[in-house]
Amino acid sequence: MRLNELAPSEGSRSSRKRKGRGVGSGLGKTAGRGSKGHRSRSGGGVRPGFEGGQMPIHRRLPKRGFTNIFKKKILIINISDLQRFESGGAVDAETLLKAGMIKGRYDGIKLLGQGDIDFPLTVKVNAASKSAMEKIKAAGGNVEVTS
Repeated sequence: MRLNELAPSEGSRSSRKRKGRGVGSGLGKTAGRGSKGHRSRSGGGVRPGFEGGQMPIHRRLPKRGFTNIFKKKILIINISDLQRFESGGAVDAETLLKAGMIKGRYDGIKLLGQGDIDFPLTVKVNAASKSAMEKIKAAGGNVEVTS
């Protein structure tokens, strides 16, 4: 078999329907739109979500709560996540980004105390829990909280 011998399977390809091209084509005159009515007109048809005059589902369902547009998106880092960094190093937003721990945009970074650490680190974050600060200081490190 050669490239010039390739052909689609029989009946798998068909030419498109050319609407409104004469009565003999079977799709002339009204071009498959029927006669009269909303959908037969140009620009006719109903909007998305229209249910034929029935009360639409987005109006039937109850509305609850609200979305706070001023909400801050905070990245949570645990002490167990800091094991990948070198002893005595500094951990801030830039080093976390290079390590692949920050994906997307965040308004701040918070350090939580889950896990253990046995080497000193200098951690620069926007917020830290009391237990996280105690564990870092116990290992000989330091936590700098910047707002």
